[in-house]
Amino acid sequence: MERSLIEAIAAELELTLRPSRRLVRGIGDDAAVVRSGGALCVTSVDAMVEGVHFRLDEDVERPIDVGWRALAGALSDLAAMGARAGEAYIALGVSPQGGETAALELMRGALELAAQAETTIAGGDVVASPVLSACVTVVGWAESESELLARDGARVGELVGVTGTLGGRPSRPLPRLREGQALARAGASAMIDISDGLAGDARQLGESSGVCLQVELERLPLAEGVIDWEQGATAGEDYELCFTAPPGARADVERLLREVGGAQATWIGTVTPAGPPGGPGAQGVSLRDPQGAEVPLRGFEHSW
Repeated sequence: MERSLIEAIAAELELTLRPSRRLVRGIGDDAAVVRSGGALCVTSVDAMVEGVHFRLDEDVERPIDVGWRALAGALSDLAAMGARAGEAYIALGVSPQGGETAALELMRGALELAAQAETTIAGGDVVASPVLSACVTVVGWAESESELLARDGARVGELVGVTGTLGGRPSRPLPRLREGQALARAGASAMIDISDGLAGDARQLGESSGVCLQVELERLPLAEGVIDWEQGATAGEDYELCFTAPPGARADVERLLREVGGAQATWIGTVTPAGPPGGPGAQGVSLRDPQGAEVPLRGFEHSW
């Protein structure tokens, strides 16, 4: 339901609004890209709401962890575009239960990550809310379009890779900003961040490119404690990167990731032509078990 609503909103915008001449990329990628003078401004908005994205529990998740993850999720979108982080703006919803104490603790978590990610929290808003929430807007930068990646560049015959490990859902994930920039320099052709599970996010990348990402489940780099492919392919909030690259760029990808001291790449499949709709290998993603059979897994999607 989440994706169908986004598609409906995009259709309304196309019908009713004339695109700005400054707009380079709008709805459909991890972030919007707008030309600002001689540079490109890359912007993404992400929200976290108590009861939907998190449940506060001193033994499981505290407001300080929520603040970190709220900023991490938004910065991960910039990483998926290959952009440099710049500024962040946070709109806080303050609940009667947590009050100012929880809101301040949430901000401290965001500030801790901002210091590590070289991001300036430059402002925001504060409103009363039935539950604790944070809506984060991040702004990144690039000098030219050649520095950035999007979801629609995958081509048949290319390799499919991911950074890091999958399925673990860390409480304080590190957005792969250095890795995203390195992958763009290395010649990667398309990229998306894994926030709703590889199964769903790889599907979006394949659909945007008009191809099928053939993924071999046994190749997935599973996080410690994750014992099955299903969790590795469907767990949300990995905040790793899924990307495609020509075979000739493989060595450069691996070298540049090492040079930035980032997470290594694991090659998990190939890009193939899209098959007939509804059949094996249809446009999007095809997740294959060791016997080559397609496994019908899907990532997380909001419903209402």
